[in-house]
Amino acid sequence: MQRHRTRLLGTLGGLTALLGAYTFLVRPWHLRWGLTDAEFTRTYAGDGLLPDVTGHVTRAVTIQATPGQIWPWLMQIGQDRGGFYSYTPLENLFGCEMPRVEKIVPEWRDRVVGEKVWFATPGHFGGKAYMQVAIAEPHRAFVLAAGSDLAARQAATWGFFLEPVGPNTTRFIVRLRVGEAPGMMGRILAYVFWEPAHFIMERKMLLTIQALAEPTPVPAELGVGANL
Repeated sequence: MQRHRTRLLGTLGGLTALLGAYTFLVRPWHLRWGLTDAEFTRTYAGDGLLPDVTGHVTRAVTIQATPGQIWPWLMQIGQDRGGFYSYTPLENLFGCEMPRVEKIVPEWRDRVVGEKVWFATPGHFGGKAYMQVAIAEPHRAFVLAAGSDLAARQAATWGFFLEPVGPNTTRFIVRLRVGEAPGMMGRILAYVFWEPAHFIMERKMLLTIQALAEPTPVPAELGVGANL
């Protein structure tokens, strides 16, 4: 009996330590991965669509490219276009039928306000797996909103922002804001599963867009000093 009690207390202590490490170390890190303090506390385009939030995630990478070179990749986001530049096989495990297009398709025009950006085929998930374009400022801001009426308060917003910090260097910042307050079980599920899962998928998206948008250096043996 004493042995079982000791084992139980040890297990509980270990779980408590893990929860504490996640709460005070890991979670604050992944909720603002890649950000400066100023970037985290700033207000971004689209924040006004969702003044009261229960969840707020902002992340960023530096890309050695101009906003004009990055923007076309953002315009291809969506199941109906190039996918989300993340772990496509994982997305398709949930029936998203996500494509993986890692080249610019000139025939795809820029997204416009009110247009739907799909997260799965229209026939899946009750035909509701989409967000609408709420803001589209070329080379600056691209904000998606969840909800059928852009004039109403939104359930969530997902914004992509391009801020030049040099002649050929851009900060690519992504912000997710969630407005609906879920029940206790919903909060627990978000805390232990959806938040870490979103971080894994979004981090991959940021890094993939970074790799795709940065011009490929010309091999030194060609004797050319410019980028392709």
